[in-house]
Amino acid sequence: MFENTPFIIAELSGNHDQNLDLAKSMIEAAAEAGVDAIKLQTYTPDTMTLDVRRDEFMVSESDSLWHGSNLYDLYAKALTPWEWHKPLFDYANSLGLVAFSSPFDLSAVDFLETLNVPLYKIASFEMTDIPLIQAVAKTGKPMIMSTGMASFEEIEEAITAIRAIGNNPLTLLKCTSTYPARIEDANLATMADLAQRTGCLVGLSDHTQGIGASVAATALGATVIEKHFVLDRNAGGVDAAFSMEPSEMKALVEACRSAKAALGSVVYGGSDAEQMAKKYRRSIYITQDLPSGTILSDQHLKIIRPSLGLAPKHWPDVLGRVLLSDVQKGQPLLWDLME
Repeated sequence: MFENTPFIIAELSGNHDQNLDLAKSMIEAAAEAGVDAIKLQTYTPDTMTLDVRRDEFMVSESDSLWHGSNLYDLYAKALTPWEWHKPLFDYANSLGLVAFSSPFDLSAVDFLETLNVPLYKIASFEMTDIPLIQAVAKTGKPMIMSTGMASFEEIEEAITAIRAIGNNPLTLLKCTSTYPARIEDANLATMADLAQRTGCLVGLSDHTQGIGASVAATALGATVIEKHFVLDRNAGGVDAAFSMEPSEMKALVEACRSAKAALGSVVYGGSDAEQMAKKYRRSIYITQDLPSGTILSDQHLKIIRPSLGLAPKHWPDVLGRVLLSDVQKGQPLLWDLME
């Protein structure tokens, strides 16, 4: 499904502050950092919520980055204008990046289909929106779905809805839907269980600060890593607090690529690169000049490096044997030197 694994996605979200030039600069910086793809979010305030000021339409959690915000106003501030999608996708493609988006309602799916996006992402808060998931599945495109706080039963319902419509390639992302997420809440062990129980590829949508969770996920088999991106965290942006700056994203890409390379395959007996080093193992050597007929004892022999003599396991077998010829100090002990 993906040319590189892990397939690393820079999520622009609303960190562009609705500045098109800034959005393009973010894409350029993401490409320079080495990511595989950029992702947008496709919605309007009206496709997300209602313009209502009652308490339930306010962000009430005291530890939230957006505490006290009205939902409608927050989405109005964070949206990516729909008319930007094509120029941003085209710019990303010109830099060798895959470009796609998360639709948040059916109109967004219809719109993204006019742009021929190559795949879709279902956000964690939308994975219980079965009509949305079915609409995306009908496109026949590969799907990435964040599981967030979904129960396994809810994950099964979403997968069943997808598979009932088509055999879309599907990747499930472990995701902790707090912003930022604590590293101890990452629970990356869930990825292996998800893969085993669903047969899907798995990955991580990482809202923690830093690169540790993403690198660990790669080592555990993640095929996709998604991380929010910002040019300058100090300059603000709706998701800036848990987004990666360019130098951090580059470090994440390099570390994840290294972690993937380090996984390798099951190898015993040493890699090809290690074969020359085997000469520095230990073996049995003669420690002094000795005449033919000498009965060998531990006074004549020593287990040392390199490994050109008999292996140390033969030590009990050579003691008491008789030399067949004269030998010199530093000569490896071999069977043909003894009776």
